[in-house]
Amino acid sequence: MSDRLKEPRLFHLNNGTIRVSITNYGAAITSLFVPDKHGELADVVLGFDSVQTYMEGNPCYFGCIVGRVANRIKEGKFSLNGADYSLPINNGPNSLHGGNKGFDKVVWDVVEQKDGEQPSITFKYESSDGEEGYPGDVTVTATYTLASTNTLRLDMEAVTKNKPTPISLAQHTYWNLGGHKSGNILDHLVQLSASRITPVDENSIPTGELLPVKGTPFDFTSEKKVGISIGEVGIGYDHNYVLLEYSGQEKSGLNHAAKVKEPSSGRVLNLWTDAPGVQFYTANYVNGVAGKEGAVYGKHSGLCLETQGFPNAINQPNFPSIVVQPGEKYKHSMLFEFSVE
Repeated sequence: MSDRLKEPRLFHLNNGTIRVSITNYGAAITSLFVPDKHGELADVVLGFDSVQTYMEGNPCYFGCIVGRVANRIKEGKFSLNGADYSLPINNGPNSLHGGNKGFDKVVWDVVEQKDGEQPSITFKYESSDGEEGYPGDVTVTATYTLASTNTLRLDMEAVTKNKPTPISLAQHTYWNLGGHKSGNILDHLVQLSASRITPVDENSIPTGELLPVKGTPFDFTSEKKVGISIGEVGIGYDHNYVLLEYSGQEKSGLNHAAKVKEPSSGRVLNLWTDAPGVQFYTANYVNGVAGKEGAVYGKHSGLCLETQGFPNAINQPNFPSIVVQPGEKYKHSMLFEFSVE
């Protein structure tokens, strides 16, 4: 591996329809161009102009892969096989997205790049035993592929060498299908393939129950404008939707998680995954962030669909386990399918 590939830099995948730029710093998507109903291209992800800006601070986690454990762990504590572990507290009383220096704040190795009809790039990161308080040496890979004319696929894998450890990765891109500097996403139409959420306490930690969304502002079982009920859920949506029970549509072995449509451009994103949950987040804490091309991102300027294990699953025995044993392999795939309507 040459030192050149260990430096933070930008990489590009282009199949003639989708054009995506990704940096090996945090394995982050920095731009993604797709056509609207008139064939006009726009960059539909929030982000920064230079890799340097990501390195100087990306507190909103624009575009990156977060881990070792995505989302919140209550009070930054968990027990595993009789041992107690303490993690950095970086989000109120909780540990969020892997701690102070999670997978979003490290340089990943570039292990493979392919051109051709299905251009792809594979990143790898070696996380050491005790890093950010987590047990076990873990090797993580993330492969981004333009799998067809209109799809971007992400395949994440991880193995732990010597100790059981919680692993739950998420891709934290903020989408605005009108274009990254087109304003807020309150007019976007969203449908989520989930009939329940994991409700949270005042510190955004799931209570452990599974709440049916029917008749609540959390109901996106059929297409609905984001802005219609957002005023009824505090500062906005930041909730884990339960995908487990929804066996409906399937594509490439993955289940449908979400559909997003931006009415004026006609751009549509369908998301497919094999993860048990998806965090629907409406950029509630984004406030005056200086983005690329002179954009200033405000509250609700994008939306995230972070497929994941359930938040705080390591402390909730009734949630699907996120513990990976030595000899096992963590796998998590996402398929982003773009179209127009």
